[in-house]
Amino acid sequence: MDARQGCAADSELELARARARCVALQDHLAASPDLPRHPALRSLLRLVDAELRFLSSLRPAAATPLSSNLPHLAALHLVLTHPAVRSPSRLSPLPGVDFACAFRGRPAWVLVSASNPVRLAWAPPGGLRARFAAALDAARGAPPATRPEKLLLVFSRGVGVDIARGLAEDFEAVDTDLLEEFIGDSEEEDGDGWVAVSFNPSEDLRNFRAFEIDVVESAGEVLLPPEAAVAEGSADEEPLSFEGAFGAFMGKMRRESRELVNLDTTALVAIVSGISNGGVGKLMATPEAETRARFKCNYKFVMDQAQPELQFPILIDLGKAVEGKQCIICETVNLEFKEIVSMCGGAEENIRARHLLKQLTTVPDSPSTRMMDLPTTRKLAMKTKIVFGTGDYWRAPTLTANMGFVRAVSQYGLPLLTIEHRPRALIGL
Repeated sequence: MDARQGCAADSELELARARARCVALQDHLAASPDLPRHPALRSLLRLVDAELRFLSSLRPAAATPLSSNLPHLAALHLVLTHPAVRSPSRLSPLPGVDFACAFRGRPAWVLVSASNPVRLAWAPPGGLRARFAAALDAARGAPPATRPEKLLLVFSRGVGVDIARGLAEDFEAVDTDLLEEFIGDSEEEDGDGWVAVSFNPSEDLRNFRAFEIDVVESAGEVLLPPEAAVAEGSADEEPLSFEGAFGAFMGKMRRESRELVNLDTTALVAIVSGISNGGVGKLMATPEAETRARFKCNYKFVMDQAQPELQFPILIDLGKAVEGKQCIICETVNLEFKEIVSMCGGAEENIRARHLLKQLTTVPDSPSTRMMDLPTTRKLAMKTKIVFGTGDYWRAPTLTANMGFVRAVSQYGLPLLTIEHRPRALIGL
């Protein structure tokens, strides 16, 4: 075999390996349970499909090195699925920005590089300094709704000393460890101290180098205001002696915790609902005519929740969402929930509601500036903006079944921390 044949064989092998890696990434994305509700992963899957078509159209070329976007797409996948990255936007929401998200609870714009470090330049025109300066100017000039607190710069193949020095000196960038979420004292660690996760961080992330640049000055630790209060209860109220799922749920919240979860009205209703608390049998035993007369146009909505509750009790999932955390509600939710329960709740649902409110911390309506900067529309109602915006202000994810609002917000590129739950209705039994 002469040199030319050897080069052709190497080129063919390189192309075959690239196709195989692209197919593996395509299969992994297509099988992801998050794909239907994850716009960034759907965008990434379309890009991977296009890259595979491109690679499949190529023929080995002995003299031309393979040029592919696959390394960048693979790096994007790892960053998008990183545990510290929440609520990512669609890909490329702005020129030069790969996506927006909440990174470790802070709004961030993410820029990912998969280039060979030796080919990266800092100072010349068109170098990294100019790119990052443009991104920083765009971030500081963005409207409040989409303005990030940080830029997150990720180099999947590492970065040279000159780039790291330039970031520190010109932008006061700080190194951030992407492996932080995978290191701990878990009993599930292997012998090298790595926590078992969906991908192997020792192979996939150890070459990554990441930096954070502050866009706005950090607000520091968020503490609840002095006027925050426990919702009122009656002195001669029924004693709190609940057993079963509701009692177990109530025992998971911690009022002394500084880690917060914001509950909207849908979450409170789901917690106290008779469907969630053993009432499915009684509901299904009631004659259909009587049930239809009770719920009217909501009959199907209510009955569709009964069978899934038997298979997947919702209080188990809700308990995981609030475990070890302090649960807050804003005044709007407090008033709306009391009104709904008094009008639609049965006796037991009302008792559970009163005891639940005693375990929650009520804060004044205090929606964040970026949430209020969004337009008020039919899908972005003012009341809902206040509820979610208060959670955003306190940097607390909102536990909600109102995914229509969450999807509407995502259209504006605003990373909003939320925890989705299945809806449950009051049944008044």
